Amino acid sequence: MKINVEVDCTPEEARRFMGLPDLSPVHEAYVAQLVDTVKNGVSSDAMESMMKSWGPMSDAGFKMWQQVIEGMTGRKS
Repeated sequence: MKINVEVDCTPEEARRFMGLPDLSPVHEAYVAQLVDTVKNGVSSDAMESMMKSWGPMSDAGFKMWQQVIEGMTGRKS
């Protein structure tokens, strides 16, 4: 026997129903920091650290991202 249940609710209602924490303040702080970083410029060291933390990449993948960032900023690392 197969039973399907459809629940019509907003993501907020689903989060509350499942007892998950409200991460809106964390998200807003993260976005504000990201916007501030973009407005003030990004150092090459910060960009390198960020790219390495995004996941395992080979040297070729890292060099590709490095070239993209250098092209956007006009700075060589």
